Amino acid sequence: MSFGDPNNPYGQQPQQPPQDGNPYGQPQGQPPYGQPQGQPGYGYPQGQQAPQGIPPQGYGYPQQGAAYQQAPLGYSGGMPPFAGWIQRVGATIIDGLIVGVPYAVVAIIAAAAGKGGAAVIFGLLGFLVVVGLMLWLLYQEGTTGQTPGKKAVGIKVLRESDGQVIGFGMAFVRRLAHFLDSIACYIGWLWPLWDSKKQTFADKVCSTVVVKSL
Repeated sequence: MSFGDPNNPYGQQPQQPPQDGNPYGQPQGQPPYGQPQGQPGYGYPQGQQAPQGIPPQGYGYPQQGAAYQQAPLGYSGGMPPFAGWIQRVGATIIDGLIVGVPYAVVAIIAAAAGKGGAAVIFGLLGFLVVVGLMLWLLYQEGTTGQTPGKKAVGIKVLRESDGQVIGFGMAFVRRLAHFLDSIACYIGWLWPLWDSKKQTFADKVCSTVVVKSL
């Protein structure tokens, strides 16, 4: 009685070696395990580059179409040049005329009216004109960074930290803080002449800068 091949006592068929460099027996032409058929792997297909202006795909890169957050506007990120002292003086003169001329007209009328009730009415009207125009200038400065005078000379007021407009409330506080510029022989108004950021004392207290509007 023969028991077959002594080297293969159980009659098992020898396994055929893999062909075409496919050691795991995967059918030829199918994508690797876990990858959907017909879809490319991570990144771009081999031999192709990402289109110009689009970052590469895959590990370590943001996906195509992802939004890039822009850094806050600062000195290193593009803050416009600081405004010169002469420009600031010019803006102050123009804004002063916007408030002063209407008040002067009303005051002249009140003086011509004598000491009667008409003089009182025109005096009150002049006060309301001044307050209304000053509030309007502060609103413009806080919401746009520019009063008409600043717009005329090409400058604006911004927050030092991020380059954004300061808002009406801070514009009002900054106007009050100009008191600090006047108490020391008006030296605060001259401080921008030699200050590295061209700030008055009010600017330093309120963390604001005056820059050229580009």
